[in-house]
Amino acid sequence: MFQQLKNIDTAFQHIKLFSIVMILVCCFISGFSLVKSYQATEAAQNRIYILANGKALEALSAGRKDNIQVEAKDHVKTFHQYFFSLDPDDKVIQAHVAKALYLADESAKDQYDNLRENGYYSNLISANISQEIEVDSVQVDLNQYPYFFRCFSTQKLIRATSTANRSLVTEGFLRNVNRSDNNPHGFLIERWKTISNRDTTLQN
Repeated sequence: MFQQLKNIDTAFQHIKLFSIVMILVCCFISGFSLVKSYQATEAAQNRIYILANGKALEALSAGRKDNIQVEAKDHVKTFHQYFFSLDPDDKVIQAHVAKALYLADESAKDQYDNLRENGYYSNLISANISQEIEVDSVQVDLNQYPYFFRCFSTQKLIRATSTANRSLVTEGFLRNVNRSDNNPHGFLIERWKTISNRDTTLQN
């Protein structure tokens, strides 16, 4: 009888050990499955599809820090194109400048007011001059915040009889702000100023 009880006790110990091992294995498998599911969900969230010409194209999303250099340069470029690409039409000038002022602080508004008071825009309209700008390069220093930038551009003043080219160099700082429809990059240009604006060539 004692031997039988001993066998029952041994069997119970084996079953107990087997149950513990099974529980640990199940916990490991469950944890592994949860981790893999989380990773799969993260990977799926980074997959973006863009509809172009009726076709779905896959794109990858990235954090702001991965694209900050590119976005900062494009923000500066977009601002300069709005601020300096003008036609001899008061409504066009106001529309372009209004878009530019969403991307910068009062330093840009001050420059606009100075140009307007000095009759710059009225001269464009009266002389039927179109103004275009081509941004040659933008340098952004990400080692300081707000981020310092310097922009090198070529201005074209297009008249009926000639085209004047001007070299334009500006600089300022970029501060992070919330993104919006009017400011998709989420930057604000601060302390913007013109360093150089000189004639280079005249084409007849």
